[in-house]
Amino acid sequence: MRHGKKFNHLGRTADHRRAMLANMAISLIMHKRITTTLAKAKALKKYVEPLITRSKDDSTNSRRVVFSYLQNKEALKELFGAVAQKVGDRPGGYTRIIKLGFRQGDAAEKAFIELVDFDENMLKTAKAEKKTRRSRKSAPKAEAAKAAAPAVEEAPKAAEAPAAEEAKAE
Repeated sequence: MRHGKKFNHLGRTADHRRAMLANMAISLIMHKRITTTLAKAKALKKYVEPLITRSKDDSTNSRRVVFSYLQNKEALKELFGAVAQKVGDRPGGYTRIIKLGFRQGDAAEKAFIELVDFDENMLKTAKAEKKTRRSRKSAPKAEAAKAAAPAVEEAPKAAEAPAAEEAKAE
């Protein structure tokens, strides 16, 4: 019976699942974004987020605990260096899963999982000014004011033009 066993076994033995999640976590830490199936992405999120939380405290014990999961020195340096520095003030939610559709061969649902603070496109849109309904209502008024201002400036130029033509005629 499987009462109380709530995590996805992914059709693998415990050792195979542990090794696969460790390899995927290393790839995620090194490349900041990986593409996989939705089920594996959800399992990886549960696996890697506690490791990222642990990396915020850069102590010998934390490094040893994370190394026992990852077994990769380069990934450990990246996690405790650049990744921990970017997520230092974030209280959780270090990864994002975005669905990509279905795979052609077996119709498995694909997704990519990425570290939230490392997506440049999303950071650019977050920094950009968000438009609200209120700002859209005031925008036509502002554009009308801008359009009226140049029209006022052009009127004196038009008055000067006939005077310049009269001077040339004389």
